[in-house]
Amino acid sequence: MTTTATDKPEAKAPKRRRKNSAEPARIPQRDGGKWGYWLYFIPGIALVGLIIFYPIVRNLRLSFFHWRGGRAEETFAGLDNWIALFQDDEFIRSFVNIILVVVAMVIIPTLLGLVIAAALFDVVGRRFGGGLSSFLRATYYLPQILPIAVAGVLFGWLLKPNSEGVLNQFLSAITGSDVTVNWLGGSYATAMGSVMVLMIWIQIGYPIVIFMAALQRVDPELYEASELDGANWYQRFRAITLPMIRPEVFVVSLTTTIAALKVFAPVFILTQGGPNKSTYVPSFYAYNEFINGTDKGYAAAIASAVFIVVTIVAIIFLRVQTRSEKKEA
Repeated sequence: MTTTATDKPEAKAPKRRRKNSAEPARIPQRDGGKWGYWLYFIPGIALVGLIIFYPIVRNLRLSFFHWRGGRAEETFAGLDNWIALFQDDEFIRSFVNIILVVVAMVIIPTLLGLVIAAALFDVVGRRFGGGLSSFLRATYYLPQILPIAVAGVLFGWLLKPNSEGVLNQFLSAITGSDVTVNWLGGSYATAMGSVMVLMIWIQIGYPIVIFMAALQRVDPELYEASELDGANWYQRFRAITLPMIRPEVFVVSLTTTIAALKVFAPVFILTQGGPNKSTYVPSFYAYNEFINGTDKGYAAAIASAVFIVVTIVAIIFLRVQTRSEKKEA
């Protein structure tokens, strides 16, 4: 029996591959690719430019002009304001005071914060539990929560002159004689010392919280092994704690140094720059010249100088950090 071509079995069509129902559907990319995401940054970039960069550029421009304020006409001054700035004894003294502010806001709080954080984590936390160390950490951080105005008013009440101040009353009760020290206006030493104590008290909680958070990633077995080997607390602090939290030490040092260079409120609230302008800092000096001075261009030069110094310090910190990270790598 012969078969014709029409009797041949038909070729089966290839089976279509079934899609996996669990496979996520592909979302087609629109034209522009990743550039579309930048549209969401436009409002933020515009606000930053309007609130931060425009005032900086405007202030820097004004530092090259003489201007009495209001509707008075600006006259080009060239470098006159900048030359006068570096010949101004009050401006130079204000930057000398910044060194003391850096001591009060950076060096002392960072060193004390390292020791206190290590003690809370390695001693208090291990012997008495994490609850007590957390409570003490919150206690140290409490001044950071207070508005600077409230802290300044509190210190002003404590340091009132004559026999009205709490500190004078306390010293009078201890010594048995009437203590009437004018802490904020009597001399440069007492006034600047009072400002430094306020800044230390406010600032010390910040490094403690940062360092204790950094210590959470340290393996507790390292401390236990070193303790079994006979290492005391200082040896554990030097060999384990410091190397582990070095990045956080850098962050704290950078942020507090920038804050110290721009400090304004403690001086404004406690001393108003007195006695005899001896506690001026650059930010307060710029503010005072803007409000009470006759040349707003000179005040702009002071503020611009502070901005340039802050920028230079930040760049130096970042470069040092980058080099140290490359060496460790």
